Amino acid sequence: MKNPILLIGNDINNISKGQSWKDLLTDIVSFCLPDGCVQLDERKPFPLLYEEIFLTAIRQQHIREAELKAFIAEKTLRIEQNEIHAAIRALAPAHILTTNYEFTLEGEIPDGNNSLIQERAFSIFRKYTVDGTNYWHIHGDCLNPLSINLGFEHYGGQLQQMRNYVVSGTTYTSPQAPRQSLIQRIQQHLPVKDDSWLDLFFTRDIHIFGLSLDFVETDLWWLLTYRARQKFQKNTIPVRNALYYYIPTEFVQGAKFKLDMLAANDVKVIDIAAADKRTYYEEVLKQIKRL
Repeated sequence: MKNPILLIGNDINNISKGQSWKDLLTDIVSFCLPDGCVQLDERKPFPLLYEEIFLTAIRQQHIREAELKAFIAEKTLRIEQNEIHAAIRALAPAHILTTNYEFTLEGEIPDGNNSLIQERAFSIFRKYTVDGTNYWHIHGDCLNPLSINLGFEHYGGQLQQMRNYVVSGTTYTSPQAPRQSLIQRIQQHLPVKDDSWLDLFFTRDIHIFGLSLDFVETDLWWLLTYRARQKFQKNTIPVRNALYYYIPTEFVQGAKFKLDMLAANDVKVIDIAAADKRTYYEEVLKQIKRL
């Protein structure tokens, strides 16, 4: 496929040496709380764990969220790129959507944001263009620490802005922002200009990999569900694009409950057998290139 559109998560960073996600969680707790105040536990959904950490820190240490997010931004900027990041860029994607905060996918820290609207907290239009590829940081980025989407409150606000853009229309004061919702524009056969990464979910094929799509990702699961309802229940707009989700074959059985939900939401699941993580991502990219 020439100039594909990709949605990429944090797992590709796990090939790089250095700080893991678990290390980052430990560092976050150590930064803002005395030992033992918060217990890290895999059973705690991360957005709520973040709220536990932050709200405990407010009461005990009087920490400001801006300080905490600046610390997280500084830590994540240290993540190093690897050969998979370079191989992704070699595909010359038209668009890369990512939940990552750092710029390993770009291969460099961009000079500036060229979004339609300069957002402070949320990420409907957050775009950087590097060497002809548009990079959409859909959960915020390190250059704007307050935009980093971590807690339950931020997820709720992000979802509210997403639903406004797609369903009911925006309330931005900028004259550049489209007033009509995405659905209304599609219904009225108005041009969809890729002003937002949300446009792509209803109009273009997207390949998703390196993203666990845990159910705490409420914003993305809402988007998948709403798109599927438009296609199968309401049939109010033509939804003809395809969404592909890649997963290692070894994880298919354990993730069956999630894969069943993806299939119900019109996402095509592709499993790939590989000896290790690096080989797996190389095979994913080869398959995308062949399509």
